[in-house]
Amino acid sequence: MAMSSNKGKMFTEINITPLTDIFLVLLIIMMVVAPTFQSMDNSISIPEINSGTAIEQKNATVSITKEGLVYINGREINENNLAQELADLKPTLENPEVVVKADEQVKSSKIMDVMNAAQSAEYKKLIVAGEPLSKKEQKTLQDENKAKEGA
Repeated sequence: MAMSSNKGKMFTEINITPLTDIFLVLLIIMMVVAPTFQSMDNSISIPEINSGTAIEQKNATVSITKEGLVYINGREINENNLAQELADLKPTLENPEVVVKADEQVKSSKIMDVMNAAQSAEYKKLIVAGEPLSKKEQKTLQDENKAKEGA
């Protein structure tokens, strides 16, 4: 919008002050109103998550290495005898629970096999450890087993 001044020059600048004021007002309104847009459904109960709870060592711990070797409480076993080994171990446990610790490269079908074996042995609780079996733990299990076989 061009306007002429009294000296004959054209005024070609746009005054953006009112535009800035409008944007600031809109921003303040959105900051005040935005929290009310959140869904407030009180009929939904969100479950609580226990994070970082320690796993007791008074249970059957099934460890699976990346090579597919299966250990129960540090003792190597044949994968085909897993259900029988778990059933034999159950009366000696304080808590009849199975904890599965597996390497990150282990296929989920191996873990499902452990779940099925635990179900066959009538265990009521199975825990899949959130931290996989570390390389150090795998090496320790293998070294301990070799030492037992050599003795």
